[in-house]
Amino acid sequence: MKYIISIILILTAPSFAKDYTKNQNTVKFINMMVKEYDFKRSYLEKLFSDVTVQKTPLRLISRKPTKKPSKELQKKYPKYGAWDRYVKYKVTKKRTQQGISFIKKHKSTFKKVEKLYGVPSEYIAAIIGIESVYGGNVGKYPIFDTLTTLSFEKNRRNKFFKSELKKFILLSYRQKFNPKNVKGSYAGAIGLAQFMPSNYEAYGVDFNKDGKISLQNPHDAIASVASYLKQNGWRKNEPVATRVSYNGTRFKAYKTGYNKKYNRSQLRGIAPKYGKWNYNDKVRLIKLNRKDYDELWYAAKNFYVITRYNQSAYYAMSVHQLAKKIKKAI
Repeated sequence: MKYIISIILILTAPSFAKDYTKNQNTVKFINMMVKEYDFKRSYLEKLFSDVTVQKTPLRLISRKPTKKPSKELQKKYPKYGAWDRYVKYKVTKKRTQQGISFIKKHKSTFKKVEKLYGVPSEYIAAIIGIESVYGGNVGKYPIFDTLTTLSFEKNRRNKFFKSELKKFILLSYRQKFNPKNVKGSYAGAIGLAQFMPSNYEAYGVDFNKDGKISLQNPHDAIASVASYLKQNGWRKNEPVATRVSYNGTRFKAYKTGYNKKYNRSQLRGIAPKYGKWNYNDKVRLIKLNRKDYDELWYAAKNFYVITRYNQSAYYAMSVHQLAKKIKKAI
């Protein structure tokens, strides 16, 4: 019984406060911020002196990456393949309806943004829908404490999170907000569009002209997603993907994935499933694993652009399919 109780206590141990000014690496970080960006040492020491260690984000970031579905997902959806499990959660009737409402609510902004950046409204809405459920789930973790934890507690991505922590502190100074008051994802992503702090400077847009970029604001978030896609190579009036047919039920004839490109003339035995596909550039082959067969798609350059937002073919395909459902229903 004692053994069982001790395990429960370890698994449910609460987060705790920590003075990171006692951490040698944090001191080096503070010194750098004072020297390179002219921050007051006393201000930074106050921030870092009382940090709640974020144990859940640290556990999630520290786990080894795996392509296998979790035991929880396998138990919940035992009859489905990997794509079936993924899309069942990401592309839902409710999320489609919410996307329609979101576009209608911000119709004027979407219209202006689409004209300015050339990115269709339904794709912008689909990304925001999948990232944060249109603002309904922007994350519950304190960003400053989370980035501090991930920067200075041992994990394989310390260097990356130190850079993001630096960007976040600089962002809070420029945008004049208290870094302790912002919540987001377990990895430090913020707002409706779930941008990491480094993406604010590169892609963030003050679309409502209030003097600051805020991804908690839907107008700025909509424009910032479009800016991200445009700067990563989105092509106006070009398709994203189309399903194709092939012989058999499991596809192994050619290498699949968004990083491998083909001339369509190379791909024997493969053709668009629903008539002619108006796209003349090289294509990628995207394979979606289903329970009894592999679903195969041609992916265009714009599909690849979506993977710059999240480097997963399944993510990009869920954005595409949600966007198509939203577009069809509007």
